Amino acid sequence: MGFDTALRLTEILLALAMIQQSLEHLVSYPDERRLHGPRLGLCLLLLAGFHSDWVIWALMGLALLILHRFQGPYNGGSDKMTVLILTCLALVHLAPSPRLAELAFAYLGVQLVLSYFISGWIKVINPAWRSGEALADVFRFSAYPVSEGLRGWADRPRALFLAGWAVMGLELAFPLALLHPLALAGALVLTASFHFSNACFFGLNRFFWIWLAAYPSILWLQGRLVG
Repeated sequence: MGFDTALRLTEILLALAMIQQSLEHLVSYPDERRLHGPRLGLCLLLLAGFHSDWVIWALMGLALLILHRFQGPYNGGSDKMTVLILTCLALVHLAPSPRLAELAFAYLGVQLVLSYFISGWIKVINPAWRSGEALADVFRFSAYPVSEGLRGWADRPRALFLAGWAVMGLELAFPLALLHPLALAGALVLTASFHFSNACFFGLNRFFWIWLAAYPSILWLQGRLVG
């Protein structure tokens, strides 16, 4: 995947992810509507490819105002990834040379790899995750499951044990996928499926869309490293 194609695809996917985020706030408090209404309009301009450079910087400014409004990334990882992608794209458009633009975009790909590996490492050093108990507690006690019927999974320790180790194995092995384009494609299908299952089981739909927005950067980076 070429640099320009990967960059444009990232902008499109980011715009779609942020449109979904902003639509959730248009029926909220007036101060939230004042922030997310303009954000929605800017996302539509980004989706259309209209002066992406200044649109990205305007979205970056709004992201900082939203962080101030909620005293931090209130949606956790998905908000952090949104700001990370915006920052990298802003630096790409600001870069005085193609080399520096590529470095800014490559940083996004590296951070995507680390997001999976570090998540897997934190889990695997936790005895509760290794035993499957942590995942059982998510179903048993947390407010995340979108259906009370899903809490019954907490009583399937063997299935949760296998599921937990499957997730940890995928996250820890993710950096190895950079060795071959087919391996990377397969790994991205699996991680996207993982995020999609989290959206279905726990309602974490923001993670699915915003993590997909970072995928073009790693596809491009893998080609630069191996190609």
